[in-house]
Amino acid sequence: MLKQSLSLKLQQKLSPQQIQLMKLIQLPTQAFEQRLKEELNDNPALEAGKEEEEDYAKDEFENEEAYDEEQDNEHIDADEINIDEYLSDDDTPDYKYAANNYSDDDEVRETPLAAGVTFHQDLINQLNTFILNDSEREIAEFLVGSIDDMGYIRRSNADLVDDMAFTQGIYTDEATVERILHIVHELEPAGVGARDLQECLLLQLKHKTPTESVGLATDIIENSFDAFTKKHYEKLTQKYGVSQESLRKAIEEIERLNPKPGNSFSGNARAIEHVIPDFTIKINEGELELSLNGRNAPTLHVSRDYQEMMQTYKASREKSQSQKDAVMFIKQKLDSAKWFIDAIKQRQETLLVTMNAIMQYQREYFLSGDEGKLRPMILKDIAEMVGLDISTISRVANSKFVETPYGTKLIKEFFSEAMMNDQGEEVSTIEIKKILRETIEDEDKSRPLPDDQLAEILKEKGYPIARRTIAKYREQMDIPVARLRKKI
Repeated sequence: MLKQSLSLKLQQKLSPQQIQLMKLIQLPTQAFEQRLKEELNDNPALEAGKEEEEDYAKDEFENEEAYDEEQDNEHIDADEINIDEYLSDDDTPDYKYAANNYSDDDEVRETPLAAGVTFHQDLINQLNTFILNDSEREIAEFLVGSIDDMGYIRRSNADLVDDMAFTQGIYTDEATVERILHIVHELEPAGVGARDLQECLLLQLKHKTPTESVGLATDIIENSFDAFTKKHYEKLTQKYGVSQESLRKAIEEIERLNPKPGNSFSGNARAIEHVIPDFTIKINEGELELSLNGRNAPTLHVSRDYQEMMQTYKASREKSQSQKDAVMFIKQKLDSAKWFIDAIKQRQETLLVTMNAIMQYQREYFLSGDEGKLRPMILKDIAEMVGLDISTISRVANSKFVETPYGTKLIKEFFSEAMMNDQGEEVSTIEIKKILRETIEDEDKSRPLPDDQLAEILKEKGYPIARRTIAKYREQMDIPVARLRKKI
């Protein structure tokens, strides 16, 4: 039996230029500069800087239509190419004057990076100060190589013995590994090579000058670690028969220790990420001024040599197959250059329009710097203001920074949900989090406030919030529960 059915299908396809634009928009300044260098290296038809002769023929590509994926795969005859489209005598394109918003300090600065010694290499260098035979040195170097970036060896001795046998051809036993491990524990920084937090703290305490407080701290970590982590201070004072003052000094000794000794190494060769603001907001006579980082506004143009090649092909009477192949290659590179220049131009416009809308929406905050004046703002609010898609606003706000008179801020931090206070007014969750943090900071540290009491305090201040919401905000701000905030 023959059956017929009718289905309606809606499909959206993005052109290569649109895809390229979306990728460029989400890039911060540093990543954009790298992407620009890659494009300049890959496409010889694209050049940076202004042309030497300003009256030379400029290229606007006005009649060029966007390509879809099917058109890219179609064969194009070189004879059908309109050469005049690539040799137009239009006025100077406006992208030549796009870089007009540099900061006052327009000097190009480079940050030199010192080539240092890695964390593991420094530990191996320290092994040279110990008298070890060849076998012991191989085991010690393997143990050092098993230390993670935080300074721990998170594997059992049995696993280490097996790995050395299978991967390095080093045959030993657990007793030898344990003996060599004690040598690794003598390396700096103190605590490196520990199997867990308890052992890490003990190793650091043993490196300290022996005092009454250090001795008590060592005893607590070694024999009462569970009670210490749970902050059962009353049990500790009763167990060791000491006063609260003596216990407080011992706990202070423990709190000065580093739970991640690997992170304290200052000579490691880890890449340091420098935040480069994508935007700058200044206050000039009571008015806000927005500018885009000049690095986001490069001056680009189409290669003069490639335009001359197109002119030569046009003037040629006899067009060989090799010339046709050449003009197809040139057309491809010219189109790619045009697409990239247009994408950069649209990127600049999108960034400025979006950030200007955010600045106007949060005008009171940028004028005062008071986080309490941050208005509730979601992506949809800005999208409706500028007439762009929510996904585009998200790409602009993600991983981009703005320099303000009150410091450099991550743009997405200005977005927050709205909640109603007791007067029926919408307030930002950022304001509520600020009040919550201040309340916790002002609490009695010997009797920290649980979440239900914090909810009552905020309700008295005009913010009726449920206890579970308090817990959610507290976790978002990396504030521990009341039991872990307790201090003696």
